[in-house]
Amino acid sequence: MKLDRSERDILRVLQGKGRISNVELAAEVGLSESPCFRRVRALEEGGIISGYGAYLDQRALGFQVTAFVLVTLDKQDERKQREFLAQVEAEDHIVECHAMSGSHDYLLKVVARSMEHFSELAMQRILKFAGVRNIESNFSLLVVKEHGALPLPRG
Repeated sequence: MKLDRSERDILRVLQGKGRISNVELAAEVGLSESPCFRRVRALEEGGIISGYGAYLDQRALGFQVTAFVLVTLDKQDERKQREFLAQVEAEDHIVECHAMSGSHDYLLKVVARSMEHFSELAMQRILKFAGVRNIESNFSLLVVKEHGALPLPRG
């Protein structure tokens, strides 16, 4: 979808201020309210805006550990892979899952209350998921950038 300047401005503002009212958004991007509302609706219907949400502070919620877990599956058995993905989807502490190229099949972002809790998640759950042969865990020491806005194409 080709975006014009006003649409890019709307997206730029909404990425940082998702709760902004249409009145405030229109003023900030230099449009009147009705055209601004129509453009936002069109961006939603076109799938460019896929949803709205709140960023939660994981540490304030008691999740002190963030681990990135590289997963290698036994073999590319389609049934086991579907079962693995269903188990990933069902595990609340896995907050992201990416299929990877290279020597590992998946990268999981896992949050845990403590190292002991992470150890339980890894050894008693993730390692027992369908088809998992091996996992390798790396731990975040410091969040440098999170929830970054997507770069928008130039006009």
